[in-house]
Amino acid sequence: MGGAVEKEKRAGLTVFQLKVLAIASMAADHIGAVLYTDEIWLRYAGRLAFPIFCFLLVEGYCHTRDVRKYMGRLGLFALISEYPFDLAFHHRLWTLEKQNVFFTLFIGLGMLWLLDKEKDIVIRAGIVLLAMWAAEILHTDYGFRGILLIAVFQMAGERKTVQYIGGAAWNFLWESRIQNAGALAVIPIALYNGKKGRSMKYFFYLFYPVHLIILYLLAYKC
Repeated sequence: MGGAVEKEKRAGLTVFQLKVLAIASMAADHIGAVLYTDEIWLRYAGRLAFPIFCFLLVEGYCHTRDVRKYMGRLGLFALISEYPFDLAFHHRLWTLEKQNVFFTLFIGLGMLWLLDKEKDIVIRAGIVLLAMWAAEILHTDYGFRGILLIAVFQMAGERKTVQYIGGAAWNFLWESRIQNAGALAVIPIALYNGKKGRSMKYFFYLFYPVHLIILYLLAYKC
């Protein structure tokens, strides 16, 4: 009986499995954006990635032992990934036109840290607005809307229904209907079982710049 209870507790998706789903979705999106621009279904499949990454960022913040190291990793890979990002999407070694998604997550994590220290609702709203402004000024991927989604997941807290509804509704704030498909990301998020699963932390960090370099080489050098 105890074994059955334990099995029930472990049902669902772990952090590791959610990350695998997110990077698979992201890879499909980028393949569609760089290599097969007429295959619009790849872009739709890619809409699951960012909401899952934002959810995992909030979960990661809640469970991290050292937020400064967490921010340091995100900041480091934001810098490392910028050249591959610019090459893959802008065909240039460096441009300020748009910054990669690690910058968005870095700003979002800083926002979470500041929100955790403040209880005043007016100041908390100001922190969110400041983070959104920073994302827009730096032209980070997903911009102010990306920061807003992180804030939605964080402020919903343990209210799962609010988290799911807010996370789904966010995907309809865009002019492009493609992002609407991202509402489906709440399904795997709802299946999260609170378990970490396998630990391949740096694989997921490295996957982003490495796959962008590969896409660039395939598209423009082969």
